[in-house]
Amino acid sequence: MAAIKEYQLFINGKWVTSTSGETIDIINPSNEEVIAKVQNGTSEEAIQALEAADKAQKSWKKLPAKSRADLLYKLADEIDANLDRLAELLVREQGKLLKVAKMETAVTASFIRYACEGARRIEGDIIPSDNENEQIWIQKVPRGVVVAITAWNFPLALAGRKLGPALVAGNTIVIKPTSETPCATLELGYLAQKVGIPDGVINILTGPGRAMGNTLVENPITKMVTMTGSTPVGQQIARNAAQNLTHVQLELGGKAPFIVFGDADIDAAVDAALHSRFDNCGQVCTCNERMYLHESIYDSFMEKFVAKTKALKVGDPMLEDTDMGPKVNKNELEHMEHLVAISLKEGAVLATGGKRVSGSGFEKGYWFEPTVLTGVTQEMTIVHEESFGPILPVLKFKTFEEVVGYANDCEYGLSAMVFTNDMNTIMKCNDELEYGEIYINRGHGEQHQGFHNGYKLSGSGGEDGKYGFEQYLEKKTFYIRHKA
Repeated sequence: MAAIKEYQLFINGKWVTSTSGETIDIINPSNEEVIAKVQNGTSEEAIQALEAADKAQKSWKKLPAKSRADLLYKLADEIDANLDRLAELLVREQGKLLKVAKMETAVTASFIRYACEGARRIEGDIIPSDNENEQIWIQKVPRGVVVAITAWNFPLALAGRKLGPALVAGNTIVIKPTSETPCATLELGYLAQKVGIPDGVINILTGPGRAMGNTLVENPITKMVTMTGSTPVGQQIARNAAQNLTHVQLELGGKAPFIVFGDADIDAAVDAALHSRFDNCGQVCTCNERMYLHESIYDSFMEKFVAKTKALKVGDPMLEDTDMGPKVNKNELEHMEHLVAISLKEGAVLATGGKRVSGSGFEKGYWFEPTVLTGVTQEMTIVHEESFGPILPVLKFKTFEEVVGYANDCEYGLSAMVFTNDMNTIMKCNDELEYGEIYINRGHGEQHQGFHNGYKLSGSGGEDGKYGFEQYLEKKTFYIRHKA
């Protein structure tokens, strides 16, 4: 058993012990062993971090954007240099496969580098005035102090996704990872110290959301909150931020439909459906949460899909041949059991899976079988409630109008996946699907230069690309009158 590391809070370039005198155990979801202890921070430390960030931002914003980017390039290099160590830590705290953890660590660095590439592209406008001898200048300026609240499924990548554009734009940041998976994010504090990022520019806190989180969101020092997580938490953050009219960017829940039309490449669709449901044990906001198959290909598709699902190997995420690791915690595991029980009660049929994994090596940990439900109808709970786990309901459809109606019958609108080789169908889907991110003839997985944007209860604001970068900037307008 590896030694248990104890982390402190990272505030103003220093490691600080919480005044609460309490710590939080970080549990390995594969074996339920304690792998680390982090501080149970308080509102007092939240205010300290905000004040440090506010002070640091006054000088940080005065640096040329390229100079800010040069420091962040060094941080990205350090992340790459520590890739194996950070990836193993991600596996131990979150349960994802080692190969996925390595990808996440590399993506964290590339998120930061992509943001750095925008340092020379912070552009404003010069607009003609209606008045003589006058011009209108619109300049883009940093907002100030950004609070970043991240989710447990990709904690390091989400920190990089927010940290990069926030700092390149001239803001400073206070990052609050979840209590389930904070360790890899806290390691960024050590790397920031190593590369010489000024004190107070990056602060990292751990502690309960209701105390520390509320303080961070409600404090008038905070000029922007960027959050990835559940819809109920996002709604509460929006309410708490409203008193100061703080800018809020939210990436929340999803219930992505995976639609396969009769003319699709079945083998490609099967493979995409498989990884888009069971990657990271289904703990991805853009995952295939409900699958709609045209009646003409339903039987042939399901024969292949169920066979491949049954062949997935659940087990030690550190092993190369493992296909799926554990759920992140006990509550999530019990939620899987609850959803299956409700589905069966409502009339669904188990095609495979449906229970905890048992047997040698699974005595401890939060293991659940890859699960496929058939006989599902649109009104069932599993079609509407986000599972965020390895459970997939499958439905049959006849017409385009029917399946689009089913797909849009949802309070979420983050992502959708469509398989068809008919351009008319693709264009109709583009017009009619109520989702911010649509994948055609491939599974989920956004890119840095795109725009990760949810409709409905999936969030507001969006991330990535030039549109995501602009979330971290305010506009300031000058009316410049001069002598003729």
